[in-house]
Amino acid sequence: MENDFLADLNPEQRAAVTTTEGPVMIIAGAGSGKTRVLTYRIAHLLNNGVDPYRVLSLTFTNKAAREMKERIAHLIGDNARDLWMGTFHSVFARLLRREAGKIGYPANFTIYDSDDSKTLLKSIVKELGLNDTAYKASALLGRISTLKTMLLSPKEYLADITYQNEDRAARREHFGQIFETYNKRLYKSAAMDFDDLLYNTNILLRDHPEALLKYQDMFRYILVDEYQDTNFSQYMILRQLAARHLNICVVGDDAQSIYAFRGANIQNILNFQKHYADTQVFKLEQNYRSTKTIVSAANQVIAKNRDQLQKTVWTANEDGEKIRITRSFTDSEEGRQIAQSIFDTRISQHAANKEFAILYRTNAQSRPLEEALRKLNIPYRIYGGVSFYQRKEIKDLMAYFRLTINQHDEEALRRVINYPVRGIGDTTFDKMIVAAADNDVSIWTVMDNIADFNLPVQMRAVEKIKEFVTLIKSFVALLPDYPAYKLADYIASNTGIMKELYQDRTPEGVNRMENIQELLNGLKDFTEKADQDGPVPTLDKFMEDIALLTSEDINEDEQHDADKVLLMTIHAAKGLEFNYVYIGGLEENLFPSQMAIMSREELEEERRLFYVALTRAKKQANLSYSISRYRYGNSLSCEPSRFLEEIPAECVENISSSYSPDSRDDSYGSLFPRTPKVFNVTPPIQKPISLTNKRLVSLKKVTAGAPVDNSHLTGLQAGAKVEHDRFGIGEVITIEGQYPNSKAIVVFENGEKKQLLLRFAHLKILS
Repeated sequence: MENDFLADLNPEQRAAVTTTEGPVMIIAGAGSGKTRVLTYRIAHLLNNGVDPYRVLSLTFTNKAAREMKERIAHLIGDNARDLWMGTFHSVFARLLRREAGKIGYPANFTIYDSDDSKTLLKSIVKELGLNDTAYKASALLGRISTLKTMLLSPKEYLADITYQNEDRAARREHFGQIFETYNKRLYKSAAMDFDDLLYNTNILLRDHPEALLKYQDMFRYILVDEYQDTNFSQYMILRQLAARHLNICVVGDDAQSIYAFRGANIQNILNFQKHYADTQVFKLEQNYRSTKTIVSAANQVIAKNRDQLQKTVWTANEDGEKIRITRSFTDSEEGRQIAQSIFDTRISQHAANKEFAILYRTNAQSRPLEEALRKLNIPYRIYGGVSFYQRKEIKDLMAYFRLTINQHDEEALRRVINYPVRGIGDTTFDKMIVAAADNDVSIWTVMDNIADFNLPVQMRAVEKIKEFVTLIKSFVALLPDYPAYKLADYIASNTGIMKELYQDRTPEGVNRMENIQELLNGLKDFTEKADQDGPVPTLDKFMEDIALLTSEDINEDEQHDADKVLLMTIHAAKGLEFNYVYIGGLEENLFPSQMAIMSREELEEERRLFYVALTRAKKQANLSYSISRYRYGNSLSCEPSRFLEEIPAECVENISSSYSPDSRDDSYGSLFPRTPKVFNVTPPIQKPISLTNKRLVSLKKVTAGAPVDNSHLTGLQAGAKVEHDRFGIGEVITIEGQYPNSKAIVVFENGEKKQLLLRFAHLKILS
């Protein structure tokens, strides 16, 4: 049987599948069948007597894990059921539930999504009396996420003078206090945010050698998909778990590493052979997805990057159409041209809407595209819009579910304490918050023992609190034995949510009621699909699945929409493929981003992002740019992206210009003005910050802003005093190059040295 399915593989794939012992790195080019290799490798292990629970397989989406399990089951039967397979977060959440007591958590801890975390941070900022404009929840959460990914605790952060100086310079001197309070509140609520799932797994493995030994022995074979997207926290978990048997197999493509902003570290894959001696390397270089033209263009673009693992991607597919590049006068005209092209191609190729995707660098670019599609009545969908699970009525009911599972979940309690209205007002709740803080207990503990705290509230409010506690406890009593759907339906009815929504007969109210019904339908489906011979499919199991959905999983779940053109950012498009791909906004300072042209590393990531965009196309790739675009409230002149110039001329045809009839020219070079541009500017040297456990990290600062008229800086010289609207007053040390491509090295009063490109720098000359 094994020989039958191995026959489906090409020689390199087969070698990667059957080499099971020791460290293995599989470099998988775009469209090279890496999922098949991972799937067959696991099937091969199981066929050769490896117990399923000895295999740990980590992916970046639940969808990928589901597909792999289904394929393995198809190959070898139900033996795949006991695999430890899923996303990093889902697998290690499962592990932490087993070991939660060791790190001071209950097994039923709640997992906060980003909205829950932001709500908590807003509460903390308000309680501390801070300006919510200076301390925006989204920015706070982003920085906290970065720190947790670096395995930095609030205590270590507050003890590091470098961070304190940075916070003072950035006028966020209370950040450390917010970080510390946020973590304490999570712990008191028996809750973890997404980053905690990996942070606490590291803590468990670091501080409990018996747990580390247990899981090292258990996971004899470790497989990791999309290894180029792993961050420091994930790297450390893998390093510890694989240290005993060294049977770690990583699959990835450094050319598709595009998530540095999330903490992904491309060095993890580039240095894998240094981290693991005797690594065997296999290269999957045959592209099964795209035409020869697209593969050739993508290869020659990515070849411009210095930091990469060498490979030569090729395809046996047909040559296909040349890549089309279109120039537009404005971004609105670009939208109209893309929409018209989709309209024409649908007719000429008899194509469905879902075969088309429009990709862009930033979400803001979607507006003119949407307007143009609507005018031609082309149905479309924004991939990655508001999730079903983020709708208010869904979050309200699910807050009751969360409270049933974990009564100390503060954010769930805040959400439903007086919804539907039951006479427990803000004043009463604020007094319970104070009592909880004074006694270092959860708000639920205060409510459950309300008589012992002698709160200065009316007796009627006390009775309402007792009724609420009794209601939640009645749900808790049913949790172990009731199937998820039955208990969810009971909660929806007995909380009064169903009644309240039913009474609202407005179109919005009807829609909310339908959404609740859809949630209950999902619970019914979850209950009915459960293994009849297994444990009861309880509500806590359903909530675990929902809490760990990635944005990609949510988007996939919502693709049951009608046949529609998909619009999305390039980051969201990774892992997808379409027959016809349109990439808009290929202009300098937009793509590549203005924030990326000051360092080679960041520019190379932008080039990898373009590579990902180009390789989403199977049959046809269409690229476009405008010579003017409405940005920052103004119409700005634009230059074509350097990435367009990097595509070889033989891969391009039908280059059209809509600027004016007289300017149309089908020659390749005439489309691209030869204004000098900065390509590889050496990044400023930053001294790493030495942290506990010999961690070396450096928080990068990025200057953002629109191009400005900086002609007054033409004569700037070394020694001049200047003022920057963000970094303050400084002194120019050196000037290199000629304006507008000159750069200045400036030392500011806070000790920071910055290298600034003068045509973008917001500098004022003081002397």
